[in-house]
Amino acid sequence: MNEFREALLIAITTPIYIVVIGIEILASYLHNKHYYTVKGTIANIYLSALNFSLDIILRVICLFVLNYFYQFKFFEIENVYVYWFVLLITQDFMFYWLHRIDHYCRLFWAVHVTHHSSEEFNLTVGFRSSVFQPLYRFIYFIPLALFGFKGIDIMFIYAATQIYGILIHTQYINKMGVLEYFLSTPSHHRVHHGSNVRYLDKNMGMVLIIWDKLFGTFQAEEENDKVIYGLTENIKTYHPFTMVFHEWINIFNDFKNAPNFKSKFMYVFGPPGWSHDGSKKTSRQLREERNK
Repeated sequence: MNEFREALLIAITTPIYIVVIGIEILASYLHNKHYYTVKGTIANIYLSALNFSLDIILRVICLFVLNYFYQFKFFEIENVYVYWFVLLITQDFMFYWLHRIDHYCRLFWAVHVTHHSSEEFNLTVGFRSSVFQPLYRFIYFIPLALFGFKGIDIMFIYAATQIYGILIHTQYINKMGVLEYFLSTPSHHRVHHGSNVRYLDKNMGMVLIIWDKLFGTFQAEEENDKVIYGLTENIKTYHPFTMVFHEWINIFNDFKNAPNFKSKFMYVFGPPGWSHDGSKKTSRQLREERNK
């Protein structure tokens, strides 16, 4: 039954992706928007394929770990509708913290940076996956197993919410009215992919934006601050190795040249942009400088 459910999800979403991406590519071409490039799209497919392959390989391990902790569950939700609703909300909450740590700890940013390294923003960027995230993502979902959610259900609801997360990678939808108050919308997610100082490390939610509003990471898209996509220092290459490992190389070089143990620790576990000599700046430092 679970295998059928996931197969059905893939069967339904695949043609949807093909159609909406095709429409966006055509619209971009007809309107001369240049939202897509051939190299950029191929890079997104390549990174998605790497992530998907690793995800499949690790699936058995993830299920084993989640089901192991499920044995020690604190309670069960018997009503099926309440079960799935609560799972949706709590899984999105845990993803928010996974995503936030990916942005604020350089070790994990080295994994997640591949998703942000595109200077384009279109639906295929939604597939530009953090290649090695499946190695540790399931750890954040262990509390859900302890709260009575089955491993296969956790993985299914994550896959389902990813569909929404992919479809908000578009420049063709502007503000969405009242939905802007509680959902992650294309406008909110454009902010998330911005390299503008105002937009750095903002809007982490996959489905709900309420977590960002509760925990201080929300930023609305401003008309007078057009989003510039990519990184504060773009990699300027589509080399398959560099796209995946460039930040790991930077960490190694910074670690090697660090003057003491504290600096070495911070170059690995501190926020991206931290430097012992002030030669680089974190997003927080950049905002403080801008607001002076």
